[in-house]
Amino acid sequence: MTLFDSPAFEGHEGVHAFSDEKTGLKCIIAVHSTARGPAAGGCRMWPFPSAEAALEDALRLSRAMSYKNAMADLELGGGKAVIIGDSHTQKTPALFEAFGRAIEDVGGKYWTAEDVGVSPADLMHARKTTRYVAGLTGHSAASGDPSPVTAEGVFRGVVLGVRRALNRDLDGITVAIQGVGHVGAHLAEKLSAAGAKLIITDVNENALRQVAARTGAKIVAPHAIFDADAEVFAPCALGGAINADTLPHLKAKVIAGGANNQLADPEIGRAVYDRGMLYLPDYVINGGGIINVAGEIRALDRQEAFDPAWVEMKLAHLMETLGEVLDRSNSEHRATHEVANEMAKARIRLAAEQKAAA
Repeated sequence: MTLFDSPAFEGHEGVHAFSDEKTGLKCIIAVHSTARGPAAGGCRMWPFPSAEAALEDALRLSRAMSYKNAMADLELGGGKAVIIGDSHTQKTPALFEAFGRAIEDVGGKYWTAEDVGVSPADLMHARKTTRYVAGLTGHSAASGDPSPVTAEGVFRGVVLGVRRALNRDLDGITVAIQGVGHVGAHLAEKLSAAGAKLIITDVNENALRQVAARTGAKIVAPHAIFDADAEVFAPCALGGAINADTLPHLKAKVIAGGANNQLADPEIGRAVYDRGMLYLPDYVINGGGIINVAGEIRALDRQEAFDPAWVEMKLAHLMETLGEVLDRSNSEHRATHEVANEMAKARIRLAAEQKAAA
């Protein structure tokens, strides 16, 4: 199958592959849409089993970022970068400087930020060779690590989902969290503070112990999280957590987490709906991080200081949009992911038409 035949290629404006022999950089930058503005999305570093797997991940994540940015009502399009490599053993300052040069070669059509395997400290090195980096610290426009804001949005989404599906608040609710990295750990603390009981898992045992010590969470093996007796399942690791194998094990009434591409395929989303489970579309509920990043891009473009109040305003509006998705799903008897996709595509299409007419 060629690049253009891939279902994930749908609507992409450009796909860029870069390599740097000296630093070992191998990366793909996918730009799905610039209809609403320059593409923005994080950079993921992962030891993909093949270049094809890396490309597929970049394409799916890039398209999801277009939808996410549209639903967050940001003047940004969607893009994503993936670096092929082990973030534990292959990171160097020189590699990220080479990554910065790759971003610069895309000509301002793509802004990067941190994602799985990449930290703001890594991106400080990329910032030496390109201006199109956000989610940093150390300057007046800096927004810092976007993970806490992502977690705040997911937390608010969980509150909304539990209220809609169970007609109650979080006190006494059990939440099963898959992945307690940057976002999952912050989410766990917020849920615990609200009175929720937690069941957690992660491949990082040290992270598990730390989160459990702070929240009193019960630790289970990775495969056991799907069988957890919980009202809410919160996928906060890699994509595809909800699939044909895992869905029959889930007891949760609400699926709400920080991971991207939680549904293995659209048919799984329909199966979730048919089972009477409430799925809060990932690229809507986890939009807090990109809102934070957008605040930094906005400040840099305006040569102003970062404005937390603007971020809060956008985050509150995002929760209103999430509520609209749930309302339409209920009134139209359609799966939430189908409603959200339709809304996102309509916003992108309108922006493209306005851009063409200008």
